[in-house]
Amino acid sequence: MTERSTAPHDAGTAGDQTRIETPLGTFAALRHSHDVEQVRNIRYARAGRFEPPTPVPPEPEESAARQLDRYACPQPPSAADEVYGPQLAGMTFTEDCLRLSVTRPVRSPADDTLLPVLVWVHGGAYVSGAGDLPGYDPVALVREHGVVVVNVTYRLGALGFFGDDGGADGRPSRPANLGLLDVIEALRWVREHIEAFGGDPGQVTAFGQSAGADLLAHVLGADGTEGLLRRAILQSPPLGVRGGRAEIHDALVGAAGDLTAGSPVTDVVAAQVRAAAAVAGMNDRAGMPFAPEYGRAPLPPEDEFLATWRRRAPGLELLVTWTRQDGSAFVQLDPRGRALRARPVVGPLLFRLVARRVTDTLFRRGARAFAKNMAAAGAAVVAAELSTRPDGNPLGATHAVELGLLFPNAERWAEAPVIGPDGATHLVEAGRALRAAWVEFAKTGRLSADRVGVGPGWSGGLRVTRRS
Repeated sequence: MTERSTAPHDAGTAGDQTRIETPLGTFAALRHSHDVEQVRNIRYARAGRFEPPTPVPPEPEESAARQLDRYACPQPPSAADEVYGPQLAGMTFTEDCLRLSVTRPVRSPADDTLLPVLVWVHGGAYVSGAGDLPGYDPVALVREHGVVVVNVTYRLGALGFFGDDGGADGRPSRPANLGLLDVIEALRWVREHIEAFGGDPGQVTAFGQSAGADLLAHVLGADGTEGLLRRAILQSPPLGVRGGRAEIHDALVGAAGDLTAGSPVTDVVAAQVRAAAAVAGMNDRAGMPFAPEYGRAPLPPEDEFLATWRRRAPGLELLVTWTRQDGSAFVQLDPRGRALRARPVVGPLLFRLVARRVTDTLFRRGARAFAKNMAAAGAAVVAAELSTRPDGNPLGATHAVELGLLFPNAERWAEAPVIGPDGATHLVEAGRALRAAWVEFAKTGRLSADRVGVGPGWSGGLRVTRRS
């Protein structure tokens, strides 16, 4: 499969190389400050172009050869870099990206204590990102709380979320929801294999942000996933644009043209860009044109999905969050939004009003409705608003701003205007309480406090708005 690197082979690596013994074999690892170790790029499944994933057992030797790489699904440059910085610096693009990394405390061979597990599913509007980005470095979570963190990478865009409508025989040449199937397969891998790395398969919490949170919400309603996911943290899921996507999908298929398993990957990515441009501005779903498709495996029809969620709600433990200014980053990325903000006197006020409307439409209302529905159906739900923001940042508590607090890689987040050098200066201390809250939920399914603050250089915090 085609690979393309954005930087020298060893870019973005850190830690000393070591090896760890597990019941699955001896894995190469990177050790950080003598107390945290990380096994990178374990393949959890294989998949040909436009094919569902097939699970594979862990392969220690194959993973060992790739410890110094960071992999991502092939994808076009992201316009979001303007507010989130160069997220993909140092990544290698390859379709052989169905991989995960395991980060855990350093253990003695005799230590058989099983630790809580957090599984990270990244966002990026279903078209960008990767689980192993430097901005998702979980070392602080592991070091502070003695947990195991699994970072998952899955297929994106036209490679992962672009089913066709079938040929003359009625069978699709591009099955829908491949990226969703990838994440489901990764969660199954965790259930079956994480004990070998010291993780407790009975105490697994998946957490995701934006499209990653949306994916986890869809896992909860997918066929064949009953019991796979009991506890989840959904950060800013874009549930306001769930469903109603037929017009967008039809236009995408028409604009993309003929894509086959034999097309060069560059042609697939170019078709994705062409298709997204063709639907821009079509309706309020056009900002996230690639997404899970209802009525296509493994998802039930759209009109049955809410009932499926409700049927599976009993026994679930969910933390659902949004940020107070979730929409401000998207308004800033729109040239019209930037022009509005630049208007004399009234510009900043008008910008905030538009950002609030985007926040309500895409995030706040949908998250609240989801929390209410799941709680009414028997799930234990905590809903909360994040107002965390770097002091003086004009975008406020915008979309994804909390990620720097959860994954405090100061070097990486200093390059992101949503946080910047000043906000990144004290990230470890600033996010300590928020990381503790996430781990508390991962261990207990509850939050004991109604409010969680932030440390130096930041303002706001987390405020619980609903418990059930």
